[in-house]
Amino acid sequence: MVKVNRRIILFGLIVVLGLTVLTFGKNLIENRLSAKDDEIEIIRSDENEVVLTEEEGIRKTVMYFKDADGYLVPVMKRIPWEEGIAKVTLNNMVDSAELREMLSPTGLLPVIPAGTEILGMSINEDTGLCKIDFSENVLNNQSEKDEESFIKGVVYTLTEFPAISEVQILVGGKALPSMTYGGNISQPLARENINLVGSLEEGRSKVVVYYKGMNNEEYEYFVPVTIPTLAPVANVYSALDLLFDGPPVDIGLFSDIPKDVMLHGVEVKDGTAYVDISYDNMDTASDDTFSDIIKNIGLTLSQFSEIETVELLIDGEIINTTIPVFANEY
Repeated sequence: MVKVNRRIILFGLIVVLGLTVLTFGKNLIENRLSAKDDEIEIIRSDENEVVLTEEEGIRKTVMYFKDADGYLVPVMKRIPWEEGIAKVTLNNMVDSAELREMLSPTGLLPVIPAGTEILGMSINEDTGLCKIDFSENVLNNQSEKDEESFIKGVVYTLTEFPAISEVQILVGGKALPSMTYGGNISQPLARENINLVGSLEEGRSKVVVYYKGMNNEEYEYFVPVTIPTLAPVANVYSALDLLFDGPPVDIGLFSDIPKDVMLHGVEVKDGTAYVDISYDNMDTASDDTFSDIIKNIGLTLSQFSEIETVELLIDGEIINTTIPVFANEY
């Protein structure tokens, strides 16, 4: 999307519960249940509504690349449909001169080492297990961080497909105990702790919050960050508190939400999250500002399966906007 300031935003696909979260009165919720025109619809990247387009033979597919700081970044690209689309997707992620040229405007980088071939792939639709066999070039990562980006990038990309819930990485037809820098690939892997900030102690919950990254002055992108919380169970309150608090210091990310925007409360009713905020500069705010606030909220709340839509209120009054939420698009 090209913004007025000419920055291109790539849409997708936080330290402590600090704000006092207020809930809305029953009358407000009940009055809004019948008014569905103003909702922010949560569109998840693994749903057919997102991955299929009106263009014949084209599929919207989410792939994971990395930025200069090593954060994994989901990017939704349109690629030609063909049988074995999951394998095709990974082939589109292998490091090459052509891929680097394509990614150069974004500053993002491939996560699969150059020269890697996909020797085979199988998907058990009953168990959701995908076995993917790479050539030995896949062991040529340059660092432990690069190796971690490869493993999680492959797992997160493949589990974007509804039929896949776990991934077993093979090398030359064998299940190795680990990769070059110790990355454990001995067992099937599921999604876990993307871009983890801090350490997860036993008994602590975690949430994913979407902040923003920028590799240069022209391009921005949403980054999912896993942050431990003190809440016993991850919930919408802790996630939004962390979002409105802004990113932890020294992680190199920023937030679209202005400092003078305050979270009044949130309540979930019948699949809809009602989020009430105040904004002192509302009268002078641009459409882009509101759009950025809405996308941050929608992306962060999309991790909760019970939430299907979001209604944003400013000082208790609904604002008229509908924003589909998905990964960074390029």
